[in-house]
Amino acid sequence: MASDGDSGGAAPARRDLVCVTGGSGFAGSWLVRLLLDRGYTVHTTVKNLDEAETKHLQALGGTNTRLQLFQMDLLDPASVRPAVEGARGVFHLASPSILQAEDPENEFLEPAVKSTLNVLRAVKDCGVGHVVLMSSPAVMVPNPNWPGTRS
Repeated sequence: MASDGDSGGAAPARRDLVCVTGGSGFAGSWLVRLLLDRGYTVHTTVKNLDEAETKHLQALGGTNTRLQLFQMDLLDPASVRPAVEGARGVFHLASPSILQAEDPENEFLEPAVKSTLNVLRAVKDCGVGHVVLMSSPAVMVPNPNWPGTRS
């Protein structure tokens, strides 16, 4: 069920295969469940393959044949590609979620942008046809100490 290797060149997209980054998070878990219920094969990424982080995913129906977990560091471009290869579409939900960051630009914004760019590059390199990006839930938490817009 788990994979962390590189499979080389871009695989042809399978009609029923999609990738969900951040599949162990709240929104990601529900999306993985919905996609499995609708018959899709799902590659999903997690920070850690530990049972504590993935047991709720492994308890979903269809996981033996249609769910593959990939341990991934979204800040490492090479670790993104294996989960994306062969997918028809990618749902990018993974993002740093630091609500009380001392340096929000460096701890939250820069990693969020870099990880999104890494996913988009992998999507382009692998010829994936569809991408859905979800913003971080942190955007809904106002913080007067965060940097404002640049003039």
